Amino acid sequence: MPSDSTVPAAAPNPLERFVAVIPAGGVGTRLWPLSRAAAPKFLHDLTGSGSTLIRATYDRLKPLAQGRFLVVTGRAHEAAVCRQIPELAAEDLVLESEPKDSGAAIGLAAAILYRRDPETIMGSFAADQVISPDSVFQAAVLEAVHTAASGGGRGKIVTIGIEPTHPSTGFGYIREGSALEVEGAPSARSVAEFVEKPSLEVAEKYLASGEYLWNAGMFVAPVALMLEHLAANQPELHAGLMEIADAWDTPERDEVTARVWPTLPKIAIDYAVAEPAAAAGDVAVVPGAFRWDDVGDFAAIGRLNSAREDEAVTVIGEGARVFADSASGVVVSDTKRVIALIGIEDVVIVDTPDALLVTTKEHAQKVKGAVDALKASGDTDVL
Repeated sequence: MPSDSTVPAAAPNPLERFVAVIPAGGVGTRLWPLSRAAAPKFLHDLTGSGSTLIRATYDRLKPLAQGRFLVVTGRAHEAAVCRQIPELAAEDLVLESEPKDSGAAIGLAAAILYRRDPETIMGSFAADQVISPDSVFQAAVLEAVHTAASGGGRGKIVTIGIEPTHPSTGFGYIREGSALEVEGAPSARSVAEFVEKPSLEVAEKYLASGEYLWNAGMFVAPVALMLEHLAANQPELHAGLMEIADAWDTPERDEVTARVWPTLPKIAIDYAVAEPAAAAGDVAVVPGAFRWDDVGDFAAIGRLNSAREDEAVTVIGEGARVFADSASGVVVSDTKRVIALIGIEDVVIVDTPDALLVTTKEHAQKVKGAVDALKASGDTDVL
């Protein structure tokens, strides 16, 4: 009878190395005056679900991460984030004194996790996206984790690409390459290239080819590989982040962070890591068949509130008082003021105690211009 020593050990489950990282930054200027510097869009419930976007992101990842999280946000949002995610341990909240773009935010998360355990596989998922159903998303992340751990060595940086539903000019795209033979990830493919936001004509060609996915900025990767590419492409940023990470779990954290963080260059993670890594053949993609929206403007809120599609006017806001007659559009109310819409189509009204926005769905993307003008004129009290 064979001894127990002859029984092969079970292959390690890469999910046990997985840590979910939630970058919670950005103001969401196209959602002004609801979203502001003190209360950015990830702190709002924009779908009528009863959960803010950041809480929904945490809950979506919880079955996979099993309590292993790192949240990166601005110091000004510390109290609000802790209220939204009371389970989050203090050592797993990374506070930025000033925004430095996604390269520094995600890079610091990778550096901290590497110092804690260099075998970690991180998954970075923005706090302000709307995704459904959770089960389809989780299946895609699981494939991404298996792909990130594949090859028995360095692994892969994996992005989850969204299957496009229309020729959008508002998103970057990922061109898929050849299929990869990865156990546990049957849909994984290599990434041929990342491409910038296209014109409508080019986007239509992308959609017709069937070779392109939307780039949603989701990354799953071994932290060691992320840092390897960061060091090769942004050595100054890498050196600064590693200096902060070395001090992170020590009494020197605050002093080192205060000294180094302001000196770091601003760059998006796509340019710092993803694009050069793809050129080196180190990036894979897993297609996501789930519903995804980055809630880029108020027109998106009308799309997302599918439970009210039978109503001509989508209303968001607890206790909102809206009367509509021969009207359609979106109303977001943060007041008890009665709002009456009569004979007006595709309107967008956002009513807050100190600012009122009136536009249309067609022009919803132009709200950012109003924010820029207010900033230039010194009216920063409403921003």
